[in-house]
Amino acid sequence: MKELYRSWLISFYTIFSKELKRFLRIWLQTLFPPAITMALYFVIFGGVIGSRVGTMEGHDYVSYIAPGIIMMSIITNSYNNVVSSFFGAKFQRHIEEMLVSPTPNGVILAGYVCGGICRGALVGIIVTAVAGCFTDIYIQHVGIAITVVILTAALFAICGFINAIFAKKFDDISVIPTFILAPLTYLGGIFYSVNLLPPFWKDLSHVNPILYMVNALRYSFIGVSDVNIYFSIGMMIVSIVVLFFICLICMHRSVGLRG
Repeated sequence: MKELYRSWLISFYTIFSKELKRFLRIWLQTLFPPAITMALYFVIFGGVIGSRVGTMEGHDYVSYIAPGIIMMSIITNSYNNVVSSFFGAKFQRHIEEMLVSPTPNGVILAGYVCGGICRGALVGIIVTAVAGCFTDIYIQHVGIAITVVILTAALFAICGFINAIFAKKFDDISVIPTFILAPLTYLGGIFYSVNLLPPFWKDLSHVNPILYMVNALRYSFIGVSDVNIYFSIGMMIVSIVVLFFICLICMHRSVGLRG
């Protein structure tokens, strides 16, 4: 039994290290662009618009939107890392070598997801450093911040894995980020408080799961949130467990994995 667990650990480490080296090797494409993009958000929304807005929920506008912008970068990069990598493995047909090996599907999935978590977290750290150039960054609840970052990155890494499973061509991996992920992100309370919305739109915003993630991270930074923090964390944990098992079922049934 120990040898079996050891072989699984080696398999996990191999997949995880491959994912890690893959995005670190091309850091000019994976780590540098998000920093530039988010810097532009701070310049435009923080410098230009923020000077006219003034404060939001009793905090400087730049400080208010900083956690949301950090969260946006974590979501995008953890998702993109897995969807592009796993679909690439499908397209090049070397995913079949892993599927026919004794490696359990859960180990394969965990390797890819952990790679996505690392990229999302690393980009989040870089964007946080960029945010520090525009406003004072203080994390009031470090434990909650770390928990939210890891859970969010894990959740969207799994979502990227699901997208890659069902994608049949390269165009398919951009459909969900463009038509679902981007709108939900921008409407997730990054640049505003949902308390400012009319009652109907405020209630509708609470259907958006990204709203809870953005506010959970915002609470860890400045102690302000439009939603219940513990409900947000619980929702993320449940979503991760459910989607993880959906991935395992799809892999077990070879959904979208064999031509």
